Amino acid sequence: MSPRALKIALAASVALNLFAVAAGATLLIGRDRVEQRVEDQRGAPRDASMMTLVSHVDPEVRQRVRTSIRASALAAKPDFDEARQKRREAVSLAETGPLDPVRIRTLLDESTAAEMRGRTRMETDAVALLGTLEADDRKALAVILTRRGRTAAAGEPRAPRPEAPPQPRP
Repeated sequence: MSPRALKIALAASVALNLFAVAAGATLLIGRDRVEQRVEDQRGAPRDASMMTLVSHVDPEVRQRVRTSIRASALAAKPDFDEARQKRREAVSLAETGPLDPVRIRTLLDESTAAEMRGRTRMETDAVALLGTLEADDRKALAVILTRRGRTAAAGEPRAPRPEAPPQPRP
């Protein structure tokens, strides 16, 4: 074999080996990502809808559980509606007119308080409901106590609010 043919064969072999290493690394990394996604989906039942969770309950008590959860949500709805309305008012006030940081902060605090009232009501009702269920059903539904809103379910940390709004400079 001539020296030129050996060089070409060596270059082809190196290129083929580099391609194989890159394909193997891509396969390993891709597999790890897929495994992580599958594990995240299995390990996060709280991301499922409430009615999906209820479907895991014993069929004999399923309708009672569904009715109880629905009644609790409807009872807390006015609190959540108030929270959304106060937050909308705060955003509107911040967007238009002269900035009134004290009023905006007050609206945001009222929004948070209304949301906490609604959450407290739903949590209290959930604990009372869990007290009426058998152990297997309690285990299936206990995850409802971990629900903490959309941002927490999505894994996004909530940014802490500062204690006092910054004062405008004269």
